[in-house]
Amino acid sequence: MTHDLVTALRPLLTAEASAEAYSAGTEPGDLEQAVWLRLLERLDTEGPPLDPQQWLRRVVRSEVRRTRRTSRLERPYAGEPVDDPDRDPEQLALAAARGRALREAVRRLPGRCPRLMEALLSPEDLTYREIAGELGISQGSLGPERSRCLGCLRRLLTPEVAAR
Repeated sequence: MTHDLVTALRPLLTAEASAEAYSAGTEPGDLEQAVWLRLLERLDTEGPPLDPQQWLRRVVRSEVRRTRRTSRLERPYAGEPVDDPDRDPEQLALAAARGRALREAVRRLPGRCPRLMEALLSPEDLTYREIAGELGISQGSLGPERSRCLGCLRRLLTPEVAAR
C-alpha cells in the first residue's frame, strides 16, 4: 500500500516541489524530502490521506511557508565558528595535546624525517627550495622524501589514534 502511494505521488511531488521550492529559497530535493517525511509520519499515526493529491499539494505549500518563516528568522554567522580566536579552554587544551602528540611522533621518525617534517611544519612557511637548502638535499628529492616521511608518520600515529 505505502509503495503504491509513493509511486503514485512521486511525479506530482516532483512537479510541485520544483514549482514552489525556489520561491522559498530552498532546493526542490529538500522540499520533497520534507514532504515524504510528513507522509511517513501521517501513515504511522493516521493512515493514508483520503485525497492523496490534495493532501500533497497542501503539505507542499505548508512546508514552503515553514521554510520561508525559518529563513526569515535565521541569520548567518558573521564568521566561521571554528575561526573564533577565543576558543574555550577545553578546545585549547585538546589542540595543544594534538600538537604535542604530533611533535613527539615527528621526533621518533627515522633518518632525516624529523628535520624535514619540522621544516614543513615551520610557522615560517618555507618554500621547497629553502627546505632543500636547509637540509642539504636536492629540491627534486624533497617530494619523494616527504611522502616517505609522511607514510612513516602515519604508521606511527595510527596506533595512538586507534587507542583513543
